[in-house]
Amino acid sequence: MTETSERPDLTGPPTALVPLVLGWEPIPESLSLRGGDPAHFLLEPVTGAAVVFADGWVLLDGGFHLDRVRDPVARAAHYDHQSYTAVVPPGDALAEGIAAAGLRWSDLALCAISHVHLDHTGGLRLAPPGTPVALQRREWDWLGSGVGRRETVVPADVLDADVRVLLLDGDTELAPGLTALDTRGHTPGHQSFRVDLPDRSVVLACDAADLRRNVTERRPCGWVARPEDAVVAERAIDRLADLDLEPGVEVWPGHDPAWGPWVRPRT
Repeated sequence: MTETSERPDLTGPPTALVPLVLGWEPIPESLSLRGGDPAHFLLEPVTGAAVVFADGWVLLDGGFHLDRVRDPVARAAHYDHQSYTAVVPPGDALAEGIAAAGLRWSDLALCAISHVHLDHTGGLRLAPPGTPVALQRREWDWLGSGVGRRETVVPADVLDADVRVLLLDGDTELAPGLTALDTRGHTPGHQSFRVDLPDRSVVLACDAADLRRNVTERRPCGWVARPEDAVVAERAIDRLADLDLEPGVEVWPGHDPAWGPWVRPRT
């Protein structure tokens, strides 16, 4: 992987947002909601989205790396531990979802990854060589510090991909109508995404808010990569909750199995 400073040249605003459900994972409520019940498990959707412009599209997160999930050795090393396992449907949900939306990989202008947990980084396997991938600099530095299975990270998903990393420092406009938002806390460089569509604005919280309750009750997720980041995780959820109160703005929780767009993906 090499670095780049080039941003995609896209004509905004976005014309559509395509929600993608790419798999599922069993998660105790206590991991998704601070103070939640550790004995109450949720089968949470693994999600992503395509943001469509007149002259290209952007992939936000990409689910699991299916080649690794379906290899017994790699799966045992990365995806099966304690109560956790990766659940994927037959076929390739990412490739099929993009095809169903009428999009072509040759028109992919940018990938943006909310954070480097293994249920978000697998889509880079389908990105054309040289595709820019937007990550917060803090997240890139954390990845380079030697994180791995304990933090549910597969470094090779990112580091071995034939792409170019575009490092961001805080809130950044990625394209007209598409903005990366600094919501660090869950991981050191977690980012959410604001998509300003013609009729509404959608904020993809990603893992800054797994569940709708995170937003409505202003309770952050129950897991942070570093104990010292618990305070900034609270700031992130307050920021998302405030955005959710703005007229015309919808905050979508990243893993809520009851959230409408993840139950019935829509444009």
